[in-house]
Amino acid sequence: MNLRELSAPETAALPVADLAAHLRLGSGFADDGAEDAALAFCLRAAMAAIEGRIGKALLERDCEWEVAHWFSEERQGLPVGPVSAVSELALVDRAGGVEVVEPGRYRLHRDIYRPELRGDPLPRIPLGGRARLRFLAGFGPHWSDLPADLAQAVMLLAAENHEARAAGYGAPATMSFGVLALIERYRTVRLLGDLL
Repeated sequence: MNLRELSAPETAALPVADLAAHLRLGSGFADDGAEDAALAFCLRAAMAAIEGRIGKALLERDCEWEVAHWFSEERQGLPVGPVSAVSELALVDRAGGVEVVEPGRYRLHRDIYRPELRGDPLPRIPLGGRARLRFLAGFGPHWSDLPADLAQAVMLLAAENHEARAAGYGAPATMSFGVLALIERYRTVRLLGDLL
């Protein structure tokens, strides 16, 4: 299984000004905005850490996922959530030939914890080939689309990373209890080695 991000959240979607206010950075000076790139970097790093911990995309992005076999003939769990749309399902044979599957042969089961691709049955993957799925993952394109607790967790972790940078040492090795408490309910526990 191979997951790739085809796009990244726009910098304009990041709450750089909110993080500056959270950190109580000075304003009204000639160099206002000089720290914006560093703040955006701290926000992206915090988002990546939290996304890795909970298995969810926060801000919307296009993804591509390849799989060699389905979990079952009728359903396949997706590696990240939430998923709002499937743009394409293609079957790639051993020689590299591509067959785009008609959207009527599969459907998306939306679920914040375990989104699935379903079918009656799902299209058969060629022997030695793979299925390639393109989909849109994330809570939405804007920061305001995130649940408040996840937005707060990102803000806290980004602030911790910024303060560690300012103090001259690297980012903390672990997440603080406050961040972990905020993201705990979004974690997906996998009991089996495959995506259900």
